[in-house]
Amino acid sequence: MKAKIAASILTADAANLGNAARQAEMAGADYLHVDVMDGHFVPNITFGPTVVAALRKATNLPLDVHLMIEQPERHITAFAEAGAHILTVQVEACVHLHRVVQQMRELGVKPGVALNPATPLASIEEILGDLELVLIMTVNPGFGGQRLIPATLDKLQRLRQKTEAIGWHGELEVDGGINPATVAAAVQAGANVLVVGAGLYNTGTTLAEAMAHLRKAMGD
Repeated sequence: MKAKIAASILTADAANLGNAARQAEMAGADYLHVDVMDGHFVPNITFGPTVVAALRKATNLPLDVHLMIEQPERHITAFAEAGAHILTVQVEACVHLHRVVQQMRELGVKPGVALNPATPLASIEEILGDLELVLIMTVNPGFGGQRLIPATLDKLQRLRQKTEAIGWHGELEVDGGINPATVAAAVQAGANVLVVGAGLYNTGTTLAEAMAHLRKAMGD
């Protein structure tokens, strides 16, 4: 099965997010990725539940919402009610990760957990069976347009080997520095969902052309 593309609106025109979402859908994206930042867990501040609700009205794409925030359990209900299809929390931000994952399941959203580049895979070993998505951050979170950290692909490969060994069939997602020059290596390392922001929205071409270039680089 070919890898999915999650178009990240973080680097899209903030004044036209609805249009950016519709363009991603027309170009053939599989998910719309929404990076939520609180200015505490990461330096930047981005979107809240009202933006997610507006995007829900603008596109039929599943909303892949990444909560880069402290105490995510305080906000999960709001984002679920706003229309998130997948909610991903940072393992580093959760004191009681199992409780947070169960909270997401009870709200009817797919639970995901993200790991920063320096966070070991052992941090999710006990919770992996309860997850439907694991996001390996291939840059340090907080800003778009960064270069992929090569060592994170080795980490991804080790996670893929582990999931295959135990028969886990969730999605392995990567986020950060994914573009036509890096996408094939990410897929080869085991990713089946690729978050792409600047590699789609800031290429100097149409989003459809950028998507076609990306999929060609993937080997589709």
